[in-house]
Amino acid sequence: MHSEVVDQALPAPSASPGRRRRKSPPFWLRIPLMALVLVAALPLFYVVARASETGLLVAWQLLWRPFVFGLLANTLKLMVLVTLGCATIGLALAWLVERSDLRGRRQWNVLLCLPFAIPSFVSGFTWISISPMFEGLGGTVLVMILSKYPLIYLPVAATLRNLDPALEESARMLGYNRRQIFWRVTLPLLRPALMATSLLVAVHMLVEFGAPSIMRYQTFTTAIYQQFELEFSNANAAMLSALLLALCMLMLWGEFRLRGRGFARTGQGAARRSAPVRLGAWAVPAQLALVALVAIGCGTPLSMLGFWIVEGSSASFPLMTILETLGSSLSLSFGGALLSCLLALPVCLVVVRYHGRLAWLADRLPYLLHALPGLVIALSLVFFALGYVPALYQTASLLLIAYALLFMPMAQGPIRVALEKASPQLEEAARTLGHTPMSTFLRVTLPIIFPAIGAGFVLVFLDCMKELTATLILGPTGLDTLATAVWSHTANLEYAAAAPYAALLVLVSGLPVYLLTTRAYLRQQGA
Repeated sequence: MHSEVVDQALPAPSASPGRRRRKSPPFWLRIPLMALVLVAALPLFYVVARASETGLLVAWQLLWRPFVFGLLANTLKLMVLVTLGCATIGLALAWLVERSDLRGRRQWNVLLCLPFAIPSFVSGFTWISISPMFEGLGGTVLVMILSKYPLIYLPVAATLRNLDPALEESARMLGYNRRQIFWRVTLPLLRPALMATSLLVAVHMLVEFGAPSIMRYQTFTTAIYQQFELEFSNANAAMLSALLLALCMLMLWGEFRLRGRGFARTGQGAARRSAPVRLGAWAVPAQLALVALVAIGCGTPLSMLGFWIVEGSSASFPLMTILETLGSSLSLSFGGALLSCLLALPVCLVVVRYHGRLAWLADRLPYLLHALPGLVIALSLVFFALGYVPALYQTASLLLIAYALLFMPMAQGPIRVALEKASPQLEEAARTLGHTPMSTFLRVTLPIIFPAIGAGFVLVFLDCMKELTATLILGPTGLDTLATAVWSHTANLEYAAAAPYAALLVLVSGLPVYLLTTRAYLRQQGA
């Protein structure tokens, strides 16, 4: 959503073992962690169980087919094209805003992030409502680039903003020109942020469902959902899930390897900005390019939503149905955000305050879950509910569990940062006064980290509002959210009927994104 959100989606480097106290977490922290470990193992258990039911020979025959190779090619093409497009646009925008004399940098920083507030499946629906020519690979790549480039732009811009200007000035004194400084000094310093966020975009493309489904471009996720619909929880869906899970694990392994490398050191609290590069004759074309990007990424979807709302005004909108759908979205998102924060709290406490294998597992497990496809997690929960707890199937409780598994890292990030900044001496002083660990947490630690809990709650709430795949599979019968209403109406080519739900979804998502982006930029500027 903004640079902090992307940074929070990646775990911070762990402190060295020598700096942590070697003590085991108390019993009241172990219980939720063990429950989380058991639930997190469900996707792997699901894939192994389904493969064992079909047998290795049948599983191999299901995977070794031209259909699967076609899905793999489609998915990889989408991933590579979107990642390269987002990296190119994000890097260019970050340089323009942070290194040039571009006018209105503060305003552009906000405007360039607004397309992120529009869910990709909403944007896809507006583009194909213009013309069917946007269906397929080309239109899907366009929509996904416009939706995901802020994931790269924001952290790269923040890195540029915090670089020590002396590094580039020293290169200039050695006789390097602007172009040489960029390629030999600036770009290597940006490489960690650029590559890490590019991998994040690539993982998102592997598991993306909404936009490819609406734009009629078949990938692994759309094929898994189709197989699940055609033949309930069948072997084909399980085998495709296994292959998709393997791809995601491979990307996650690359992300961990990249995160562990130290490429360069950025300036530690540089107190001044580097001298901006004068655009000269390129100033007007640069402004026009930014206007065009915002107009295409934000203006087109909003304009088409307005068009379809006006177009459908002749037919009476089901106001009560729309309000009920909005209420369902708000209540489920509230519950998912609350459960995510409740699970993130013990995880963060164990990671920051304790040491050992349990802390190591708690540190990495949520991010592993965050990289897994929501479709695979949903299917694994269906498999578990039908096999062991049938009363839980198609209930709001099961859907809230899926939300928590998918989005808990969004709450874990800010809470962990707040705990690391909170002095442990305050907790130790409370313990010496006779308080129990639980009492110390409630009276000392919780008031300190409460603002961070609120920030994590908002972030998870917004992601739950836009979630589609798990809601389609796990949602109770007859229950619709804004996201599923948009998807179902668009699948039936009912664009005017989908427009009010899409507009409400953009409105609910857009205001917090705007406020969070503005606040983050002002804070980074020292305002």
